[in-house]
Amino acid sequence: MGTASTPAPVTRPVKRDWRGQRPFWGGLLVLFGGAEILFILRAPLPVVLHVGIQGLAGYLVPAVMVLCGLLILFNPAQRLFYSILAVLASLASWLTSNFGGFLIGMLCGLVGACLTFGWLPDQPLRRGRQRREDRRQERRSARTGAAGI
Repeated sequence: MGTASTPAPVTRPVKRDWRGQRPFWGGLLVLFGGAEILFILRAPLPVVLHVGIQGLAGYLVPAVMVLCGLLILFNPAQRLFYSILAVLASLASWLTSNFGGFLIGMLCGLVGACLTFGWLPDQPLRRGRQRREDRRQERRSARTGAAGI
């Protein structure tokens, strides 16, 4: 790849780059929260405590949560709007969908939306992580330098 004068380019795994460019864990938690509430709605009748007066809203609110989770993952430029919408849908699930999926789905949605709202793109690495990355690059350059000799 590289010659003796130029080192080989440092490549990172594609999955890590994709996850690093978006609020991955926040979107995943919102997606999981909505999916969990939808799964609870499909439970047998003895398990279901409260479907809600607005029958359709019981399915619509978690569907909005799932949609917000997917949009957070695949369109991170609009993450603030989607995270606010996910918070509102998570709180609405308390009334419409079995107490927010027995609290699990609602809490996952709220935590994921807060993580998404607080995520900042293109922020520098923390000191400890930066040192690990520097050491990793030094080892790679030492290996390629030793191989080129």
